[in-house]
Amino acid sequence: METERENLCISKDDESSESAFHCSACHDDDEWSCANPIRGRAKTRSLSASPALGSTKEFRRTRSLHGPCPVTTFGPKACMLQNPKTIMHIQDPASQRLTWNKPPKSVLVIKKIRDASLLQPFKELCVYLTEENNMIVYVEKKVLEDPAIVNDDTFGPVKKKFCTFREDYDDISNQIDFIICLGGDGTLLYASSLFQGSVPPVMAFHLGSLGFLTPFNFENFQSQVTQVIEGNAALVLRSRLKVKVVKEHREKKTLIQNGIEENGVISTSLEMEMGKQIMQYQVLNEVVVDRGPSSYLSNVDVFLNGHLITTVQGDGVIVSTPTGSTAYAAAAGASMIHPNVPAIMITPICPHSLSFRPIVVPAGVELKIMLSPDARNTAWVSFDGRKRQEVCHGDSISITTSCYPLPSICFQDPVSDWFESLAECLHWNVRKKQNHFAVEEEF
Repeated sequence: METERENLCISKDDESSESAFHCSACHDDDEWSCANPIRGRAKTRSLSASPALGSTKEFRRTRSLHGPCPVTTFGPKACMLQNPKTIMHIQDPASQRLTWNKPPKSVLVIKKIRDASLLQPFKELCVYLTEENNMIVYVEKKVLEDPAIVNDDTFGPVKKKFCTFREDYDDISNQIDFIICLGGDGTLLYASSLFQGSVPPVMAFHLGSLGFLTPFNFENFQSQVTQVIEGNAALVLRSRLKVKVVKEHREKKTLIQNGIEENGVISTSLEMEMGKQIMQYQVLNEVVVDRGPSSYLSNVDVFLNGHLITTVQGDGVIVSTPTGSTAYAAAAGASMIHPNVPAIMITPICPHSLSFRPIVVPAGVELKIMLSPDARNTAWVSFDGRKRQEVCHGDSISITTSCYPLPSICFQDPVSDWFESLAECLHWNVRKKQNHFAVEEEF
C-alpha cells in the first residue's frame, strides 16, 4: 500500500537549521528532515520499507499491521499528546526476537505434578541441562517428592545438583534466566503466577492434553533448547492483567504496628490500610467473577475509568487478555484475539439479555467490578482458575494491563504458531470441502 506525503511548508531559514522531527511513538532513530524526505524504519528492522520507484515523495508501508504509527502529527497543527503513562509499545511481531545481555546460567524447570508420563522427559531434560550445558536447575520441591524420582538411584547424582523452592515461601524472581515447562497449558499459567514482576522467557513443551500455549514437541529437545540458550528464537509478548482486590474487614481486626501483626509475622501479600485488606495478582488468562453456589443471578457493576458502563445480570463476567480469549472467553462466545493485539476483553457468562455481546476495550484502561447495591447474593472471583475467593458488598476488583508481559518463546513465529494452534487444538474452520461443478464434455 502506498501513500503520498503532503508538501511540508518549511521556510528556508528552517532548512538551514536541519532540524528533524522525531516520532515519539516509535522510540527509534527514524526522523523527518529536509535532507531525508523518506520516512521509514531503521534498516535493521525494515521488512519492505523501501521508497516507491519513480517518486521520492512516496514510501511503502511495512507488511506489519501492528507496527507503530509512522507519524505523530495530523494536519498542519494537530499532534499526539505525549503520554508518560504508556502501558506497552506495539511492535511488529516479526521483530520480536530473543537476545541475552549475558549467557544464561540458571533455568527453572516446571513439571506437571502427578503425571507419570512426564518422569522420563523430565529426567532427560535435567541431565542435558546440568551435565552437557553446566546450568543451574531450579525445581519445585514437591516435584522431587514423587516416589518414582526418590527411588531412582541413577537420577540421584543429578538430583543433588538441583536448587529447590516452595511456592508462596521462596522468592526466585531474580535468580531465573529462563523457564522450561513440561506439561500442558496449565504449566504455563502456573509459571506466570510464580513471577509477580518481570517474567523470564518461557519455553513450553507440549506434553499435556490441549497444548494451545505449548508449541514445542519434545522429540528433538536438545537442538531446540540449544537454540534458545544461544539466543536464536522468536518471542510473543503475552500481556497480563494487574488485578487488585480490596476487601472490607468483617472479622475482629488484629493489632498492627509498623506493618507487623500481633504474631510477629510481616504481611507481604496483604496490606492493611484503613481497615481494608488489599491483595494483588498478575493474571495471564482471565479474571472470572461468577455467582458461585448461589441460585440467584449475579448482579455486579462494571466501571471503566470510573464510569459505570453496565450491570451484569447472569452467571457472571470474564475479563481476559488476548491470550485468554481462546480459553474460557471463547467457550462463552467471545472472539479470539492474537496475543500481539493490545486489548482487554469483557465477556458475559450466560447473560439474561439478548443484546449483551462481548466487547473489546483498549489495553491500559482501568476496570472496576463491584457488587451492585441491590444484589441479592455475593459473588466469587478466581484468577487463572486459582485463588478463588468470595466478593461481598463493599469489596472491589480493579483490573488493568500489567507492565510485565510474559515472553513466550515461539516455535516458528508469533503469527504461524497462533494459527497452527487454532487449527490443531481447536479445529478452527474445519469443514468438509465443497465439491466443484463437474465439467460437461462437449461432443
